[in-house]
Amino acid sequence: MEGDTMSGFGGAPATNGVDTKVLHAFQSSFVQVQGLLDQNRVLINEINQNHESKVPGDLSRNVGLIRELNNNIRRVVDLYANLSSLFAASSGGGGGRAMSEGGSVGTVRQAGHKRIRSGMD
Repeated sequence: MEGDTMSGFGGAPATNGVDTKVLHAFQSSFVQVQGLLDQNRVLINEINQNHESKVPGDLSRNVGLIRELNNNIRRVVDLYANLSSLFAASSGGGGGRAMSEGGSVGTVRQAGHKRIRSGMD
């Protein structure tokens, strides 16, 4: 069907048991991620301009802009974690390719909880 992005990956028909709901969830999440990344680009440009201006009001505004940027990054990470879980569940959930190839199964975080980082960070 022309313009039907839900028919499968790369325009191929949905085969191999790929559920249209799963494809819709992937597409929706990727659209959200792209929107957040576009917004982050605008925020970073404004933060850089404010920093270069060295005007006290502009520098103060950067505090809020950086908070917004951090929140957007957190939302992107959460969206990707949800996508990873969805992918793992849709591909069998219990030891399929996603898990054997180092997928991020089990990385979904509760809101307000911090990730534990290795000593390498």
